[in-house]
Amino acid sequence: MPENDGATPEHNAGTPALTREALAQAALRVLERDGLAGLSMRKVAAEVGVKAASLYWHVRNKEELLDLLNDAIMASAEPPPREGDWRMQMRGYCWRHRQLLHDNRDAAKVVAGRLAPGPHMFGLLDDQLDRLREAGFSDAHAALTTYLLSSFVQGFALQEQSPMSAAEADGASRLEVTTEVRDRFRALPVEDFPNLVALAGDLTEPSLDARFEFCVERILDGLAALLPPELR
Repeated sequence: MPENDGATPEHNAGTPALTREALAQAALRVLERDGLAGLSMRKVAAEVGVKAASLYWHVRNKEELLDLLNDAIMASAEPPPREGDWRMQMRGYCWRHRQLLHDNRDAAKVVAGRLAPGPHMFGLLDDQLDRLREAGFSDAHAALTTYLLSSFVQGFALQEQSPMSAAEADGASRLEVTTEVRDRFRALPVEDFPNLVALAGDLTEPSLDARFEFCVERILDGLAALLPPELR
């Protein structure tokens, strides 16, 4: 990396100074257009009208660019209203986070497992922790709860955005895939696979919203056990 004297070569040449925020927004546009697989330093540089080498004045490599992109994705996130009990508010966080990951192409692939909080993340995380502590969770449980909820939502979104099978990857709809799997379960020898035959419909329920709701509610049930009975 070249020694940084406070200005990029483009800025010295009289063009507007390049900022990390501008890089993050450019990366977000490339992600939306080309997906994570198509995101590159070269494409982001072209998006802001500079050469790729100029990016290294601001980020050391693509992983640092992804850190910036991670926070840029969170820029449009809004916390749920402070209405109802802690369960309603944490439920709101889960549903909103899932929607955010669907609103931005390949967002789940970018943020899953990435602990790189930035200015847009700070307010959301602090707000969530404040609500949990106010509800009566210990500091340790409040911190672990934020990890649990974000990990679950990100993992669920990753599964939603991944092909269920080769058939879906080739263009079949999710309903077509689940229907085909359901029929295969029902056609199994009942003496060998009695549970798969009996629960074929439940196992292949196509509504991902229903599955998400079930999982969120069971997680909240478990978290409630950490609180005194009068606060649950």
